[in-house]
Amino acid sequence: MGGDARRVGLVVAVGAGVAFVALAVLLVPWHVVPGGPVTDVPARSVFSAREIARAEQFSQWARVWSWSSLGVSLLVAVILGFTRLGRRLVDRVPGPWWVRVVGGVALVLLAGRLATLPLAVAARAHLRNYGLSTQSWSGFASDLARGLAVEIVVTSVAMLVLVGSARRWRRAWPAVAGAVLGGLVLVGSFVYPVVVEPLFNTFTPLPPSPLRSAVLDLAEREGVPVHDVLVADASRRTTTLNAYVSGFGSTRRVVLYDTLVEDLPRDQTLSVVAHELAHARHRDVLVGSLLAGLGVVFAVGVLGLMAGGSERRRVRDPRVVPWVLALVAVGSLLASPVQNLVSRQIETRADVDALLTTRDAAAFVAVQRQLALRAASDPTPPAWSQLWFGSHPTVLRRVAIAERVLPAG
Repeated sequence: MGGDARRVGLVVAVGAGVAFVALAVLLVPWHVVPGGPVTDVPARSVFSAREIARAEQFSQWARVWSWSSLGVSLLVAVILGFTRLGRRLVDRVPGPWWVRVVGGVALVLLAGRLATLPLAVAARAHLRNYGLSTQSWSGFASDLARGLAVEIVVTSVAMLVLVGSARRWRRAWPAVAGAVLGGLVLVGSFVYPVVVEPLFNTFTPLPPSPLRSAVLDLAEREGVPVHDVLVADASRRTTTLNAYVSGFGSTRRVVLYDTLVEDLPRDQTLSVVAHELAHARHRDVLVGSLLAGLGVVFAVGVLGLMAGGSERRRVRDPRVVPWVLALVAVGSLLASPVQNLVSRQIETRADVDALLTTRDAAAFVAVQRQLALRAASDPTPPAWSQLWFGSHPTVLRRVAIAERVLPAG
C-alpha cells in the first residue's frame, strides 16, 4: 500500500509541477518593461545621504529580528518534526484522531510562537523607536493572539483534510488531499477579504470627495468594475503607507490605508490606486491563488513520495502532524525565491500599467520615495535578500522603470 501511495504521489507531483510551470509561463508577465531589463538608479539620485543612512540603520536591525525569528521558528519546527519530541507531544492529546490532529497543530504552532515571542517584541520595539508603529502593546498582543488563532484554524483544516484522506483512501490519498487542499486555497483567497481581514482592521467606504470621483474615473478608464473603494484604519497600528487588492469575483476589493488617503497629494494617491487597479484588471489575485493552489498540490504529491510505507511517517496517524509542519516550514523557505520572483514580475507589470494610465512619472516617483521613507526601507538591500525575500522591486528599480516607460522630455 505504501508503494501505491508513492506512485500516486509521483503522478500528483509531476502533474502539478507541469501545470504550475505551464501557467507561470502563460500567465506571469515575464517581459513587461519596454526595452528589456532596467538597471537601478543611484540611491543618491532619489534620497539624501541622511535618508539613506537612516534606512540602512533601521533595516540592519529589522533584518536581525526578522531573520532570527525565521531561524528560531524553523529550528523549533525541525526539532519537533524530525525527532521523537513532536510525536510524544501529540501523544499527550487525548481523544479521537481529529481532536489529536487539532491539538497537535495547536501545540506545535504555540511552541513556535512562544519561542519567537521575544524576537517579535524586539522587532515591535524597533518599529516604535523609529516612529513606524503607533500601536499599543495591548493591541500588539491582541493581534498576535488573533493571528495565532487564525493560523491554528487554517492549519488544522489542512491537516484534517490530509490525515482524514489518508485514513479513508490508503492508496489514493495524495490525489484526494491534493485536489481538496488546492481547491481550499482558492476558497480561502475568495473569502479572506470578508472573513479574515475584518478581524484586524475596520473598513469604511471612501467618502464622497474629489478623490473618490477621481478613483472611480480612473477605474473606468482602466476598465475595472469597482463598486466601492475601502479605507482601512491602519493609522492605529502604523505610520506607513500602503494599498492593496484582495479577493476576486464578488469579494474583490481595493483597500487604501487611511494614512495614504490623508497624508499624500491626490496625484500620488491616484498613482498608487492605478497600480492596485492594474492588479484587479489582470486578475492577479486569482492568478496567484491558482499558482499557490498548484504549489500545494505539488507539495502533497511530494509528501506522498516521502511518506511512502514508513510506519513512522504514516499520514493517517495524528502523530505525523509535527513532521508535516516541519516539512512545510522547510519547503516554504526553499520555495520563497520562486514565489517572490513571480510576485516581483506581477508588481512590475502593475507599475508599468500605472505609469501608462496616469502618464505621470513625477507622481509615481514621488510616491515611491514617500513609501520608502515612511517604511524606512533599505534602497539597496543585499542581493541575496532581495532574491529570497523581496516580493516587490526595490524603490531604485521602480524609479528606473518610470524613467524607461515615461522618459523625461
